[in-house]
Amino acid sequence: MCGRYTLAANGQLEFRTRFGLGERVEVRQRFNVCPGDDVLAVVRHDGEREAALLHWGLVPHWAKDPSVGYRMINARSETAAEKPAFAESLLRRRCLILADGFYEWQPRPGQRRKQPWHITLQSGAPFAFAGLWATWHMPDGDQVLRSCTILTRPAEAEVAELHDRQPVILAGPEAEAAWLDPEASPDRVRALMRASAPELLAPRPVGFAVSDAHYDGPACLDDPEPEAQGALWAD
Repeated sequence: MCGRYTLAANGQLEFRTRFGLGERVEVRQRFNVCPGDDVLAVVRHDGEREAALLHWGLVPHWAKDPSVGYRMINARSETAAEKPAFAESLLRRRCLILADGFYEWQPRPGQRRKQPWHITLQSGAPFAFAGLWATWHMPDGDQVLRSCTILTRPAEAEVAELHDRQPVILAGPEAEAAWLDPEASPDRVRALMRASAPELLAPRPVGFAVSDAHYDGPACLDDPEPEAQGALWAD
């Protein structure tokens, strides 16, 4: 699964250039992106790429309440086409969710707290998760919530010891363009979700700061601290 991730590179220009974002959306440095946050994404609108901020946790158009989104932060790539919450978005509303790493927590024998790991491409370069998005009209009819989910797949070898699943990382600019293409065939979309990341993944253990969902600072990427210091951070 993917429950936290980063957009930590301190270089807005790199993200703007890499993904063609323009200047309409702020690119904020993030060390602990959490479900329910507004996340930086790229959608296709009127035939062009458009940067967007989307609520993380997909709310289908037929939902009675937006709180359902907290149960839909991820969608399994193998079954998304069969699920009412995701099927239409997989067909018509695919997006890129921009990141440069994600977190996973590994159980530790005999220990209460799980060990957090930060997983990046070996180069540390930014990348795009394969995402889906949807619109939900609020009951007053005047406002629209745009929300998203991150697709997941079986974990690649570098991640499998930490968790059996991982987010779908699109395999570079060509794959990203194909993912956004509304004319992409179902077979092409399935192939994009099965493809490996553009390079090997590099997991690195980090300290317990990231386990606090309210903390979004650079200490999330610090090396693991001694257990006595780690006890200051609650899971």
